[in-house]
Amino acid sequence: MTRRWSLYMDVLPPVVIIGNECSDMALLTLFKAVTLQGMNNHVFIAYAYAVGTSVLLPVTLFNRSRRSRVVPPLSFSIICKSVLLGAIGCSSQILGYMSINYSSPTLASAIANLVPAFTFMLAVTFRMEKLAAKSRSSNAKVVGSIISIAGAFVMTFYKGPSIMNSSSLHQPAGFLKSVDSSWAIAGILLIFDYFLSSLWYILLVHILKEFPDELTIILFYSTTATIISIVVALLSVPKASAWKIGLNLSLVSVVCSAIFGKLIGNTVCAWSVRLKGAVYVTSFKPLQIVISAGLGVIFLGDTLHVGSIIGATIISIGLYAVLWGKATEEIEEDVGSLESPSNENAPLLQSSRTQTFENKTNGNV
Repeated sequence: MTRRWSLYMDVLPPVVIIGNECSDMALLTLFKAVTLQGMNNHVFIAYAYAVGTSVLLPVTLFNRSRRSRVVPPLSFSIICKSVLLGAIGCSSQILGYMSINYSSPTLASAIANLVPAFTFMLAVTFRMEKLAAKSRSSNAKVVGSIISIAGAFVMTFYKGPSIMNSSSLHQPAGFLKSVDSSWAIAGILLIFDYFLSSLWYILLVHILKEFPDELTIILFYSTTATIISIVVALLSVPKASAWKIGLNLSLVSVVCSAIFGKLIGNTVCAWSVRLKGAVYVTSFKPLQIVISAGLGVIFLGDTLHVGSIIGATIISIGLYAVLWGKATEEIEEDVGSLESPSNENAPLLQSSRTQTFENKTNGNV
């Protein structure tokens, strides 16, 4: 039982999170391809959320695992917070997809490294993280956050000369060629996008502490996002012709985004956050730039630039400074809890631990 729990807690979450990051970047690349063919991004988001919610509803209602888990009753406060989660998440998605229209998934994945820094800053603001002026871990988190933001600005406003021009590798796939324009606008939109994404993680952690049922929370989130995205799409794209989808790449992209992104991806994210926390989940964001760069060069004909490499390197340095500070802080807290004389107030627990130690010494365990 202990080995199974160790596998569940230590091995499965990183494997699932890495798979989710790969899926996200593949879906962004597929989205970029269909928008280059003429599909509107607002219509795409509305369709993806609608399909994802329609599949998630029966899955949530007939899920057996949630019946065996003891959860508190669903309150009006939890519903309101889940609706707010949907509004934040949908707004983040709209900004993110708009920015990809101006740039590429590679830029999006690079600036995604800001998510851990933004998450830490918001956690401090909402008193979910503590800061101490004389603590190395606190200073590392603060400096790392500043470095990450500086790297994002470098990547946004400085492209530099190209490192690899992949046009010669993609002559047959002309319709997939990315448009090199409005790079700075895309960067600014992405910064706002990932700030909202960090706020989404913070609110999700807060909700799951009160109501640890991922599927129900994601259902309310997805339903709210569906309503908002449909209203936004109808207001921005009133023409009925823009809503028509044939049996082509657009339909494949919408279905894949709904199933693997809106349904599985969000549920996996909520499950991982409940087990490991927001900082742990967001620490895997640097993998996106490696994945997206490869997918962009192969499928979109993207060109790598010096500014992208420099900015991503600066962001990664800041990111790992934040993670180092967080890990050091957790170790200090664990050591402090072991050294604290709190066991004096729990004689039964102390007696149990003493008996367990004696049993192990005698070879009984």
